[in-house]
Amino acid sequence: MNDPIQRILIRFPNWVGDVVMAEPVIRILKNNYPEARLAVAVRRYAAKILAGHPGIDRLIPCHDKGLGGMQQLAGDIRDESPDLAILLPNSFRSFLSVRWAGVKNIVGYRRGFRKIFIKGPKPPMENGRYQPVPMTDYYLELLKWMGLKIEGPVTPHLYTTDAESIRGEELLKQYGIAEKDRVVALNPGAQFGSSKCWPPKYFAELAERIQNRYSSKLLLLVGPGEEAIAEEIMRNSKAEIINTGPDQVDLGVLKALMRRSDLLVTNDTGPRHYAVAFGKPVVVLMGSTDPRHTNCHLDQTTILREDLPCVPCHKKVCPIHHPCMIEMTPDKVFNAVQPIMNKGGAGERSSGADTRSQTA
Repeated sequence: MNDPIQRILIRFPNWVGDVVMAEPVIRILKNNYPEARLAVAVRRYAAKILAGHPGIDRLIPCHDKGLGGMQQLAGDIRDESPDLAILLPNSFRSFLSVRWAGVKNIVGYRRGFRKIFIKGPKPPMENGRYQPVPMTDYYLELLKWMGLKIEGPVTPHLYTTDAESIRGEELLKQYGIAEKDRVVALNPGAQFGSSKCWPPKYFAELAERIQNRYSSKLLLLVGPGEEAIAEEIMRNSKAEIINTGPDQVDLGVLKALMRRSDLLVTNDTGPRHYAVAFGKPVVVLMGSTDPRHTNCHLDQTTILREDLPCVPCHKKVCPIHHPCMIEMTPDKVFNAVQPIMNKGGAGERSSGADTRSQTA
């Protein structure tokens, strides 16, 4: 890795949370190669997550699931003529487009058939099985293998474009959120599947309890395909909830709304990592997934998880009665929310609501 590197291509991961957790790779590469041009290839739907990043010289939105998309991506990479390509996904597809582009110096985890053609470490394994590790650490191991200097905190950062900030301010004004207001964001969906989702009726009850106890605005974050979940919450709650669904907030504008929020209560899905990137407290309701993949940057994160023999199952849909989420009652979640709200100095309503404060 001693050859002069002037142009670098990073193939970013695909899932929203993984994209955020991989962000430190950009800053570390820029610190080690300050004069190098840095291009980042990422799935088109996730490109807005990285929009506005000062360390990226070119953002390449891609759709490389089919042959045509892979060829298009190869052409975009070829235009960059990278001296070095770094693959953060483990797939052979991510390697193939880079190789078609004529890049010879490729670094990534040596697993599967692609290990013959690339440089890099072997993934962590034990007894012949891949071991779950925090994804930020997983990506940084590639940079350590390259011998790069890693200094300072490696917590992910996100940035907003001017357009995203302006749109965010427009929505906040539309929602009647003033500068003095405390904002609690609720994120009830998950693109992975329903197994990750806390019941909508529980979110509805939690919203009532938060609003009865604290003077705060409730912001319901709604992604594509999650409209029915949002409608069920709105239908079952007496709280005054701001439903962002009709405004079709994309992953770019979501950054601006998260930056304004004071607390996020969420399923184990992408927006939880937005909260970390903006330094916001977050309560994560974890069911079907393995926490070892995200066991990093937890300074302001409270993870709630039921100790059951069936978790983690990593199934998209629960084949039984969803005990990992059903048994995580609104009481348990509210008990986790209270210390965060109290620490933040949230105003309490004198409505005779339960005033007990318990540490989760």
